[in-house]
Amino acid sequence: MLHALVDGALLVLTWPAPAYLLAGVALGLCFGAIPGLSGLTGMAILLPFTFTLDTGSAMAFLLGMFAITTTSDTLASVLLGVPGTAASQATIVDGYPMAQRGEAPRAFGAAFTVSAVGGVLGAIALAVSVPVVRPLILSFAAPEFVMLGLLGLTMVGALSGRSILKGLAAACFGLLLSMIGYAPQGAIARYTFDSTYLLDGLALVPVVLGLFALPEVVDLSRHGRAIAHQDPAGKGSGLMQGVADAWRNWWLVLRCGAIGTYVGMLPGLGGSVVDWIAYGHAVQTSKDKSGYGKGDVRGVIAPETANNAAKGGALIPTLAFGIPGSPPMAILLGAFLIQGLTPGPAMLTRNLDVTFSLVWILVIANIVGALVLMVWSKQLSRLAYVPGRLMVPGIVLFVFMGAWMTGNQMGDWYSLLLFGVVGYAMKRAGWPRPALVLGFILGPIIESSLHLATQIHGYAWIGRPVCLAILALIVFTLGWGAWRSGRLRRRRPGEPARETATVDIEDGSWRPLSMAFGGLVAVLAVAAAVRSLDWPWDSRFFPLFTAAPLVLLAAAVVVSDWRALRREGPPAHSPVSWADAATFGWLLAIVVASYLVVQPLVLALAMGLYLLVAYRTRWKMAAAQALIGFLVLEIVFDRLGGVIWQPALLRF
Repeated sequence: MLHALVDGALLVLTWPAPAYLLAGVALGLCFGAIPGLSGLTGMAILLPFTFTLDTGSAMAFLLGMFAITTTSDTLASVLLGVPGTAASQATIVDGYPMAQRGEAPRAFGAAFTVSAVGGVLGAIALAVSVPVVRPLILSFAAPEFVMLGLLGLTMVGALSGRSILKGLAAACFGLLLSMIGYAPQGAIARYTFDSTYLLDGLALVPVVLGLFALPEVVDLSRHGRAIAHQDPAGKGSGLMQGVADAWRNWWLVLRCGAIGTYVGMLPGLGGSVVDWIAYGHAVQTSKDKSGYGKGDVRGVIAPETANNAAKGGALIPTLAFGIPGSPPMAILLGAFLIQGLTPGPAMLTRNLDVTFSLVWILVIANIVGALVLMVWSKQLSRLAYVPGRLMVPGIVLFVFMGAWMTGNQMGDWYSLLLFGVVGYAMKRAGWPRPALVLGFILGPIIESSLHLATQIHGYAWIGRPVCLAILALIVFTLGWGAWRSGRLRRRRPGEPARETATVDIEDGSWRPLSMAFGGLVAVLAVAAAVRSLDWPWDSRFFPLFTAAPLVLLAAAVVVSDWRALRREGPPAHSPVSWADAATFGWLLAIVVASYLVVQPLVLALAMGLYLLVAYRTRWKMAAAQALIGFLVLEIVFDRLGGVIWQPALLRF
């Protein structure tokens, strides 16, 4: 074993593998930092370049790039409130408020430190766990996946803000949205409204960007101020303070590293939920929860540790059984085949040196990437002090292109705008958006596992020992969440939700809008249930399973808000303004204009025109930013990303 470990190190450190490793890390920093260019995109782009490389160089190039994307994605999550990749969604919850307080360097210091530690923990887990993980992975079958998914929903839903009702309703609403498209069983097209775009369901990236990014764009556009609207809290808000925070919370780091590794090992669950699970664990196990959602550094430490540790965990089933732990691992399997490697027992015997070379790549890439980002963090943190209206055009460019890279079709932009409105309404109404996102992600997993579990075990699967243990955790989470929610209301009656939010950052519950949104959700749930009655049982079971509690929860939210409104009186002012509607109109105009003129030109011109009209800047500055935007679109997305643009009616 020790001999194979040394051989693996030599495989990575023998020239030209180190050069390819550093090149992969450099590209990974870009793919993670730019929303839309994720590790999956990077894997797909770089795979053809490995055809002529030796095994060590090919693995160093691909895995070095992929390992660092969940470190650099912190930049967009903290500075812009936009998830750089799907694995950094939970980082926004506390990272962005830290940037608003002028504590972006502290958030970076903590995030980059624990990212390196988490990556190393995942690599160590890969090194020591491969021979013994088979029974562990096989112990989780379809019934356990159902209960694990429900546990994730209840953890986030029950810990969302002051209202457990809104959290659980948002989670169920996310489950309902996940059913759009073909049913996993029966090949029935559900809720597609005869749209070919919806046949494959809603894409995750436009939904997430719409829910989280566009509401922040609207706020920046309205206020015009910088992201950081407070000065740093003092000497304790810098980079080294963040590093100290990471080491001070070493026990949380170790726990979240273990969570990330184990969740990464479970094929199908993937990195898109590991950050939420780790975040929910951090909230649930903390004695003082008052800071979560308002810029608690522990809310950055937990997800950033877990999403990096998940990389090593995802490699375990990929190497040991040939089962990809995540979509990028499926591409890595292709790289194995190109290099003449066969995942399975051979990777643990004849090719054990290659297996250990992957461990070394993860360790080196995570440490090098974290150090590079720390060096640049001070300069990057200054972006938080740039006037908001100067930031809006660039953010919009990356948000639109992040959505477009999903499928290269206009439906992704319409989905982005629709969920931008939904996210805006939820933020103003005090409904937690993370619960909706997690429900949307876990919906297909829960439905498929539930169908399989009932087909094999009937309903006796509920009595399996692991399922009963998870059920006890669900009941405890719901009971504790209800107690906490009631305690907060008794302590601070009438206080806005933002002051006590523990999972989402909300402006407060504007009760008239919350009632309207709850009523709309209830109506949609009833309509979904009625529509499903015409389908076969295996296609309508899960919609009915979801719609029934959603109607009850949404109705309870409406009643609760109505009682509070009668008790508190009408609101003093509305948090919704015509300026916000104008910003959404500008975003819609970009989509409409893209049918007439090629998209790069439309986006570039929209950047310049926004500065001229909204910020009243000089035309030279507007033209310069438009030119920079056009060059980014042409070089990064067109040349590097291979984007297929929407055919335009007018061509130049």
